[in-house]
Amino acid sequence: MILCCGEALIDMIPTGTASGQDAFAAHSGGAVFNTAIALGRLRRKVGLLSGVSNDLFGTQLATALGDSHVAVDYLVRSDRPTTLAFVKLENGHASYAFYDENTAGRMITTDVLPKITPDVGALFFGGISLACEPCADTYAAFLDREGAERAVVLDPNIRPGFAPDEGRYRARLMAMLARADMVKVSDEDLAWIMPDHAGLQAQAAALQACGPAVVLVTRGADGAIGLLPDGDMVEVAAERADVIDTVGAGDTFNAGVMARLDEMGLMTKAALRRLGPEDLKQALSFGTKVAAITVSRAGANPPWLDEL
Repeated sequence: MILCCGEALIDMIPTGTASGQDAFAAHSGGAVFNTAIALGRLRRKVGLLSGVSNDLFGTQLATALGDSHVAVDYLVRSDRPTTLAFVKLENGHASYAFYDENTAGRMITTDVLPKITPDVGALFFGGISLACEPCADTYAAFLDREGAERAVVLDPNIRPGFAPDEGRYRARLMAMLARADMVKVSDEDLAWIMPDHAGLQAQAAALQACGPAVVLVTRGADGAIGLLPDGDMVEVAAERADVIDTVGAGDTFNAGVMARLDEMGLMTKAALRRLGPEDLKQALSFGTKVAAITVSRAGANPPWLDEL
């Protein structure tokens, strides 16, 4: 099983009404939730570790996970409210206003973390859960506790605006990156993580030198690159798509890469640390393919395996 660790929330998506006024429709979402959903739809064994409310939105999230074949055994349920993210779309690109104080997801602490079973072979971390406290510290502690023998994949999805102390955020994030076997970043994430290096390849190499064996960099319409454990680079072009919006694109890309590696038996710590160019290229290509389907329709709506 790939256990995805991080936020599950409600995206409030603007939608028109019969009266002509705008309204918001409640869609299940969150970066880590989206990755788990996409993996489930791609028929990989996957679960989600997240703080989820017992309120009506939390019930919606749990139902959506089950409907997409994501195990809910690792959800930490509480009576705190669900995080809400109100979405503003401009030319297909999303910006967000988060309502996240005292929520079930944000307030998850180490004392409620579940024990995980031996069938969990890989851990995925990412999203705003790595910036918001106290949950960020909780996920960092969980990585320390469970990551030594399992493959660790991390997408930092940089959100410095969520961190009360940017220095603490950066220090915690760098410690987690050092323990990861594979890291996926956008070109913008990479520039923030490695501000003292110029140029994408130099920044990616500097990140790799911090510890991860494999570094993936997405570049939007310019496709993606991957640095192999030996430092060599592979590159794939973006899939052509008629873009409706980009909500969930990176999350689906993550799922596509991990799904293909898992299918090939390569989602282990040892396998990632000796990954070869053809295997990585296959995984990157599959990631761009599934992400292209997601951006071609509204919201974070990853494809099912039979759509491919």
